Amino acid sequence: MRWVQILAVLVVALAPPALTAQEGRALAPAEAPADLGEIQALLQEHRELIEESSRRTIAPAIDALASSGLPAAREVLRNWQEKQLWQRESDGLFFFVREAEEDDMVHLIDIATGEIVETVDDGGLDQLKPNSGIRGLIGGALVQFQLRDDDPAMRAEGLLAIERGPEEGHLAILRTMIPEESDATLAARAERLERLLTISFGQSDDARIEAIASFRGDTGVDVRAVLNPLLATRREVIAGEVAERPEGNLARELRPGSEALSRMDAYAMLVSADLAPAPMDASARKSALAANIVDGRVGGIPVAELNTVEARERAYIALAAAGTVAPAATEAEIDAALDSHSFLEWYRAPSADITRAAETTLGSIELALAASQGADLLLDALSLASIYFLAAIGLAITFGVMGVINMAHGEFIMMGAYTGYVVQQFVPNYTISLVVALPLAFAVTFAAGVALERLVIRWLYHRPLETLLATFGISIALQQLAKNIFGTQARPLTAPSWLDGALSFNDIISISYIRVAIFVLALVFLAFILLVLNRTRLGLEVRAVTQNPRMAAAMGINTSRINMLTFGLGSGIAGIAGVAIGLFAQVTSELGQGYIVQSFMTVVVGGVGNIWGTLAGAVLIGFFQKGIEWLNPSNTLAAQTYMILFIILFIQVRPRGIVALKGRAAEA
Repeated sequence: MRWVQILAVLVVALAPPALTAQEGRALAPAEAPADLGEIQALLQEHRELIEESSRRTIAPAIDALASSGLPAAREVLRNWQEKQLWQRESDGLFFFVREAEEDDMVHLIDIATGEIVETVDDGGLDQLKPNSGIRGLIGGALVQFQLRDDDPAMRAEGLLAIERGPEEGHLAILRTMIPEESDATLAARAERLERLLTISFGQSDDARIEAIASFRGDTGVDVRAVLNPLLATRREVIAGEVAERPEGNLARELRPGSEALSRMDAYAMLVSADLAPAPMDASARKSALAANIVDGRVGGIPVAELNTVEARERAYIALAAAGTVAPAATEAEIDAALDSHSFLEWYRAPSADITRAAETTLGSIELALAASQGADLLLDALSLASIYFLAAIGLAITFGVMGVINMAHGEFIMMGAYTGYVVQQFVPNYTISLVVALPLAFAVTFAAGVALERLVIRWLYHRPLETLLATFGISIALQQLAKNIFGTQARPLTAPSWLDGALSFNDIISISYIRVAIFVLALVFLAFILLVLNRTRLGLEVRAVTQNPRMAAAMGINTSRINMLTFGLGSGIAGIAGVAIGLFAQVTSELGQGYIVQSFMTVVVGGVGNIWGTLAGAVLIGFFQKGIEWLNPSNTLAAQTYMILFIILFIQVRPRGIVALKGRAAEA
């Protein structure tokens, strides 16, 4: 019996430690069963951090997943970020979940294999719901998977994610990616991002300063967005005068009453720092005095004597001393308080070397921006000049050779635009339709011009007033005819897809491809007109009729035929200009009216009947108009007004235009 008791004591003494250890192993969340996969074991290792779900402590768990190299890590992070990661309450294991056909039942998906483990009631599952801060950390971790992806589009998406939300941890990821990147465009983009992040998160001042200096003259918006915060400042007020420059990154000392710091703003700093009482404006002081009139006195001062600022201040001080009103600073006290304090502006960045480097780089960027804006303005002016040249070149021919003031010239431009619209209704391919529309617009408006010259203009030669009135009436008639056929709504003339977008040189300088095409078209027609006038028999006869029509007729030239062909040629070119203008302007019956005035001004300023003069006039008017619009961008009507005044003054100085022509135009 004694041996049995001894044996029982030994069993009791030895059993508890073994059971406790076993229970400890079963309850420890960091220890996973041996048959779990690697990704599940990793999650179980950081289970406590994941369950706590705190932005301050979760980083080790996310970093462990991101750096594990496990194939399933990316999918786990992505589902976790999208709140699609679940935890089973019974054993703490993590799963993806998919709804089952049965109500309140779900399929548990293995996070490593993606296979269905079992179908269970969703009541025993907890959904991980990371907050915005944790989702941001997960997003940063996912970036490195995107940057290692074989698909260049995925790597580009990863760089875009960094651009949208740069973080300090992205710097090491980019430095690892750059040497391995095979795509030159992506490598350059990553290298630029690395320098931008070095400015914000670099470990040493030397590295940050080198990165800042590398962006000198760079007009990118992203560069200014990174550099400007380095020059952010805070203001401080201290007692007394500043004898020596204080330690720290001081931007400047501010003087109250200067442009940088107004007198009252300076005093407001003193009030907010509890260094001075709040001031009171005149109306509030007057109301306080009026409310405390007792027996005809305020603060012991008769009301009749309160006719000066000094008297009212004395009365208010007396009321404040008696506790009747709140103390308020007088003007003299405000001045005294401002004189006894100094106002300093400090850079928020602690390093003076970094702020100096940022100032130097931003200064160079400002110069580059000014140069880019000038170049952009130059491109806009050239674009406008090319449009005016196309619109006016046909008028220059008819006006110069025939001396006819054709007020219906704008309607030929309108006819060309509508011709392009009609062609696109039958030819849906915009490139082919444009190729067809250009010569067809020339043919249509050429025929219309010949008909106008044969039926009307030929009977009105040497009668400019009657010609002007007749063509003005025809202009109105053509507009109404267009309204009857096409209606009053604007019709689309769609440009081919290869003309979409713009040619960009940097963030400032850009020009649409349509404007580039019009500029090229203007150069082509300049060459074409010069070729026709200088290298063909028709051109020789046109120049002869222009210089001396009577002598040309005596030499056997049919001046009537030349006038007809010249008018048709000028009208045909106007039709082609209409197709080009219709690509970016609304095609309506009034389209030509927007260019007829500029066309006449271009011809008059350049020199009647001279192609080079028309080019010079278009350039001058285009540059002048854009210059006025740049000086006064909010008022486009002013540009038109000043331009007309300029033309009036110009023709007083050079009545024959920039390039004067001898012959009929000169005599007229």
